[in-house]
Amino acid sequence: MALPVRTSMNRLSGFIQNFKVAKVSFSAGKDCEKKEVEERVFSGIQPTGIPHLGNYLGALESWVRLQGQHGSVLYSIVDLHSITVPQDPARLRTSVLDVAASLIACGIDPERSILFQQSQVSEHTELCWVLGCLTSIPRLRHLPQWKTKSNRKNEGSVGLFAYPILQAADILLYKSTHVPVGEDQIQHLELAQDTARIFNQKYGDCFPIPQPLLSVTRKVKSLRDPTSKMSKSDPRKLATVNITDTPDDIRLKFRKAVTDFTSEVTFDPENRPGVSNLVAIHAAVTGQTVEEVVHQSEGLETAQYKHVVAEAVIQKFSPIRAEVQRLRADAGYLEKVLSRGAEKAKERASVVYQEVRRRIGFS
Repeated sequence: MALPVRTSMNRLSGFIQNFKVAKVSFSAGKDCEKKEVEERVFSGIQPTGIPHLGNYLGALESWVRLQGQHGSVLYSIVDLHSITVPQDPARLRTSVLDVAASLIACGIDPERSILFQQSQVSEHTELCWVLGCLTSIPRLRHLPQWKTKSNRKNEGSVGLFAYPILQAADILLYKSTHVPVGEDQIQHLELAQDTARIFNQKYGDCFPIPQPLLSVTRKVKSLRDPTSKMSKSDPRKLATVNITDTPDDIRLKFRKAVTDFTSEVTFDPENRPGVSNLVAIHAAVTGQTVEEVVHQSEGLETAQYKHVVAEAVIQKFSPIRAEVQRLRADAGYLEKVLSRGAEKAKERASVVYQEVRRRIGFS
């Protein structure tokens, strides 16, 4: 049974509308008038494999909608961030193209946004050094991912420790005004905001203070552990649904999804996290509300409902999967897209970084 799919434009529309026509301005000093800044959106994704269902619903859908709603939109495949943990070079090169194909297949249009590979624009690391000289060690120690990842292995690299500064540089390098983020990234965006303020106070107003575009989509949970979020790094193969999974793989994963011993379909995340996760996924991929999904599912047992959700996900991802396969067969095209994107990004980045150089006293 496949339910009808509606366009889910209401997911972020309420929040995004607040920024659609607003102009960001900042004071340029006592003797200068306020100046308007072109709205620019920046976000990045690590090349750590094919995006999964949670990535799609939590970020990529809104990325597609943001195209054309702001002055310019930049999406970066942040390979510099990915090497904070060990990477196989051949696999990393492949993953960059996998992600590029996935983004385009999901609806990112290289003609309406700038899609590029982070390491191809050297100004990212150059600005990172400048901003690192303005950032204190205690400030970085308070960030959640350093605490989590360094404690997990009882050690951590300098890159892992300092990568939030690179993240701030990614954002500020384009004078970004808006950044799509999830709640778990708010503290890192706050670092970018603080860094912009520190630089502006020390060297004169240069950077607008980037504002968050918060995702309102419920976090997609693991199909094997509905108390934790879906993750690429989950070792359990049945826990994560990738956007390129075959229909048979998707059916198997949902059939094996952890629920409970109550057969009725209800939405109660605290007491029934497994079934509630399925309801949230069903609502998100069909563009319906949770209430509509629950109402339509009256009389279904959990086993039957798993099949309904699986078919809805298959209907959503089948055209995306086919497009990823087509694009991956043409590596030359993907490389050209990333090369053209890097040229466009560098044009913008070089102007901003030259301004930074003048302000801090580099000749």
